[in-house]
Amino acid sequence: MSINYRACLAEFIATFTLVFIGTVAITSSNVIIGYPASLIAIALAHGLVISIMIYSIGHISGGHINPAVTIAMISRKKIDVQNGIAYIISQLGGGIIAAVLHAILIPMGAKVNFGSNLPGQYNGTRFPDSTVLIVEMILTFFLVFVIFNTAMNEKAPTRGWAGFAIGMTVTFDILAGGPITGAAMNPARAFGPAIVSYFYGLENALESHLMYWIGPISGGLIAAFVSKILNEDKD
Repeated sequence: MSINYRACLAEFIATFTLVFIGTVAITSSNVIIGYPASLIAIALAHGLVISIMIYSIGHISGGHINPAVTIAMISRKKIDVQNGIAYIISQLGGGIIAAVLHAILIPMGAKVNFGSNLPGQYNGTRFPDSTVLIVEMILTFFLVFVIFNTAMNEKAPTRGWAGFAIGMTVTFDILAGGPITGAAMNPARAFGPAIVSYFYGLENALESHLMYWIGPISGGLIAAFVSKILNEDKD
């Protein structure tokens, strides 16, 4: 089976949009204007961009915009391995380019690691890797569960609202988990800013970074399995 390059381009553009808008929203809220309700602004920025991108490219690529989603789709045979790998490369590429442009255009974003996802702190104590891993797993479970039971389920009564439902899931995940892990739910969202921050000399940029791969991927796979059981799919 040949690679669908148009779908890969769509995934690149959508992931670029997510990472650029999401990370710039963090810099704008926390550095440029110091908006006191920055968590709400950041959550809405991510949720809205995901919703709009799904409506924009869903008919082209399925609107994964996330390696954890693509891996879950591969596990359910909704996409073949070859195209799945091509999607993931496109998503990671979009995230890296977005982070590079963020760093070039808005260098003061270094104060917030260009929007990197990092473990939060409470009373000066950093949340441990185990907490980051489990929270990312749970948040991504919610996201992929909603994807499979709205966008991927022909029987869903609100299938036409799937983009809105998925975007709102990202929003409430960030509202709940943002202060704890940064609420990546997406290795491509975490990877680009972390790599760029590291090359800019921000040594903690890759702190606990592996958790932002293991957590979302495992959470997505569990959601795919649970959704299959609930919907009694035969695949």
